Amino acid sequence: MMADRHDELLRLLRSRADWRAEELAERLEVSTRTILRDLNRLRDRGFEVSAMSGPGGGVHLEPSSVMVTSQLAGDDVVALVLSVAIAQSMPWMPFASGANDALAKIEASLPFGRARQLQDLMMRILIGKPSSASMRREGRIDPLLARVFETAFSQQHLLGFGYHDRQGNRTQRVAEPHGLLVRAPMWYVIAWDTNADEQRLFRADRISSPHILADQFVPRPHELLRDIAPDASAHFVR
Repeated sequence: MMADRHDELLRLLRSRADWRAEELAERLEVSTRTILRDLNRLRDRGFEVSAMSGPGGGVHLEPSSVMVTSQLAGDDVVALVLSVAIAQSMPWMPFASGANDALAKIEASLPFGRARQLQDLMMRILIGKPSSASMRREGRIDPLLARVFETAFSQQHLLGFGYHDRQGNRTQRVAEPHGLLVRAPMWYVIAWDTNADEQRLFRADRISSPHILADQFVPRPHELLRDIAPDASAHFVR
């Protein structure tokens, strides 16, 4: 797997500072071209990797760039920030009081480039007040929904699904998943309904048979998300 190869590549780079790309390719049993792509992916994740040709050159990993958050993929950091944001919304939970400090440390340790890339994504994840007793889950959330939503949301693909409203009426929907609203323990997809041609909130426990469509969409301004959940706040990377 690519992730396993990247971990092994990092282990080799930490072990010595004078690797040549050809040596790394031989050790990992891939082409030199693949190694060069892998090195670029490590740079995208925040690692400072230099590669110089000629005598005395080689591939070098800057030790100061090896931080916990630098080793995390973009989705991993989003998951951490989202978890902390949810904890902030429930101050009565154990360890929730330290959420602000934890969030500050996560954000401060992110490389500048990655922080900018994550900022727009996090502006589309809103945390509202916890759901009231009357808004408890009506049933089991489709086990595929979380993974399907993550992919459609982050890669900007249209989302298809079945939906039933509070009266039990069932319809088939195609929507642009522009955001996520969390009202613990409930969550909602903030979307543009392509059939109704307007913004809608879809409760997770009312969605069935979610699937990703091939068509992609252009993200609409994140300010529109505030209109549908004015009391919610975004926890973005600053």
